[in-house]
Amino acid sequence: MSTVSNVSDDRFEAEVLQASQPVLVDYWAEWCGPCKAVGPVVEATADKYADQLKVAKIDVDSNNATAFKYGIRAIPTLMLFKNGEVVATHTGAVSQGQLDAWLQPHLDAAK
Repeated sequence: MSTVSNVSDDRFEAEVLQASQPVLVDYWAEWCGPCKAVGPVVEATADKYADQLKVAKIDVDSNNATAFKYGIRAIPTLMLFKNGEVVATHTGAVSQGQLDAWLQPHLDAAK
């Protein structure tokens, strides 16, 4: 069972910006090959960090207001939000090791 939430423009504020813990948001699209490659990594990250991090996916084709607001110009883009603010952004495909290394300093700081 996946612990990844699918969010929409109208649920983004409640699900991401008002979350009590850090939120990793995966901006993606169905037609995007690299997005499909990152999908399993994002799913594994949700399971691995379930006690420290919420993970959400947002389809940029169906939810372009949020993508526009955050300046998403390429996908996949991963953004880490803390207390409603973007604290880190990564564009492009990543391996599990790369994603762990990118996330860890931010999660350590949250402890």
